[in-house]
Amino acid sequence: MTPPDDFDPVIGIAETLEPGLRRIVAPNPSPMTYRGTNTYLLGTTDIAVIDPGPDSTAHLDAILAAIAPDQRISHIIVTHSHLDHSPLARPLAQQCGAPILAFGAATAGRSVVMQQIADSGLVGGGEGIDTDFEPDQILADGDTIVGTDWSLNVIHTPGHLGNHICLEWKDACFTADHVMGWASSLVSPPDGDLTDFMASCARLQDRTWRVFYAGHGAAIDDPNTRLEWLIGHRKAREAAILAHLAHGPANASALARAIYLETPVALQGAATRNVLAHLVDLTGRILVSPMGDLTAKADFRLT
Repeated sequence: MTPPDDFDPVIGIAETLEPGLRRIVAPNPSPMTYRGTNTYLLGTTDIAVIDPGPDSTAHLDAILAAIAPDQRISHIIVTHSHLDHSPLARPLAQQCGAPILAFGAATAGRSVVMQQIADSGLVGGGEGIDTDFEPDQILADGDTIVGTDWSLNVIHTPGHLGNHICLEWKDACFTADHVMGWASSLVSPPDGDLTDFMASCARLQDRTWRVFYAGHGAAIDDPNTRLEWLIGHRKAREAAILAHLAHGPANASALARAIYLETPVALQGAATRNVLAHLVDLTGRILVSPMGDLTAKADFRLT
């Protein structure tokens, strides 16, 4: 999906999105992060910093500069521990004294099948894991985080990463990297799990939302339609994989080259991981089976 050209924020400046909510875009643009990571400042007195972002002194300074004399940072909330979202949490906490809240460390929430794939030797992934990340307070699905003039309900949404959470704020939702407007979410085993991802999409579909505030890109003003597109996009990829396997066994890399015809070479690795995520999901549903052990390099065939 081509990124919308009209999202061109001033990097490092707190922009008001609606009363009580501001966004600062970090200086880390890339093919994986679009213009940069969105850091959200929620509240007017007690400020929740949602996703402090990458290890960047400039971004740390920008966050601190956005806090007025009559305000304080009361919570630092990390939606997931990718290197573009979580590393600045600890330096920010050291500056302001606020606790860091998250679902858990890097492998928290990882599914059993993804742990098996990790044990087989597959590591890494497109966005990079913050293996040093440790929150001060562990959040659980259904928890409520409260400030003086705001509250957030925690929705555990594994899929993009096992410890990924979304945050419900009235009829809005901070969806981090689970639902974005500029691109579909990366699901990269062993950290990403497509079976979990689709289940998390279904959870978000359970209600009607006014707006999604994503981890990258502009606000999503038609969130339920975007969710439908995201689910349909995944189902279309699944159908393409099954159609190719009807001609004979193949591995994730070969399938990615056949299906992602317009994907730049630099993103072919991410495409291969996405295909592998589908193959693992299809294996769990007994629609395909690996020819041997379930590993990243296995050939798969229709069941």
